[in-house]
Amino acid sequence: MSAVDLKNQGNRLFAARKYEDAIQCYAKAIMKNPSTPTYFTNRALCYLKLRSWELAAQDCQRALELDRNLVKGHFFLGQAMVEMSMYDEAISHLMKAHDLAKEQKLNFGDEVTSALRHAKKRRWNMIEEKRIQQEISLQSYINKLINEERERLTEKAKKGAGDNDYTEEVDRIEYEHDLRLKDVNELFAQLDDRRKKRDVPDNLCGRISFEIMREPVITPSGITYDKKDIIEHLQRVGHFDPVTRTNLTQDQLIPNLAMKEVIDNFLESNPWAEDY
Repeated sequence: MSAVDLKNQGNRLFAARKYEDAIQCYAKAIMKNPSTPTYFTNRALCYLKLRSWELAAQDCQRALELDRNLVKGHFFLGQAMVEMSMYDEAISHLMKAHDLAKEQKLNFGDEVTSALRHAKKRRWNMIEEKRIQQEISLQSYINKLINEERERLTEKAKKGAGDNDYTEEVDRIEYEHDLRLKDVNELFAQLDDRRKKRDVPDNLCGRISFEIMREPVITPSGITYDKKDIIEHLQRVGHFDPVTRTNLTQDQLIPNLAMKEVIDNFLESNPWAEDY
């Protein structure tokens, strides 16, 4: 069988969800023609389905060595790297895939932007988890300092006062330090409560990129999109509303000023959302 025949057989096996068998076909195709990058990306997609992230990444990197402008190479590599917790690298490759798909007028945009948002959210969650651990450590450290100061002042009072004076002084020290502990722990509890409420309302996110809209515009159908996303859709996919499928041209887009005000107010009150 030729390399093309093996690739076609692998495609049929992939469609039947026989990923391991498909991998064998693509491997044989690669042996016959190792200079065809799509054989590597086809096999990489099988590895993604099998959750073999490192093998998928290796095949994508080999494909990109052959063709740096291969959209699927960057797209699949980005997905594999997300699962390997290599978020910065994943986002870089997914953004490259997005730009290449736009340049080559390929209908990959929506899939790539969805994967990109997923990668950014995973990175944000990782950063947030680190922030939480830092806050927990800081809270424990401050509590430790307060308790150490309590012990030090209590010991000092014991040495410098009589029995009655000592009791009153210790009571005062205990009272003041209990108040400090209470204030500190209430402050961190408020931070934790605000963190639990960190969520971007769906109506503030674009229907195409799923990210917070910056320039919301409304179509005659009443659907609001981020301006850059809907213009890209009109130029790359076609002149129709992606939700209602009705005819749509760029001159029909109207700035949604009310939504813009809502988004601006939300971002002003929730600066963390800029990195979400």
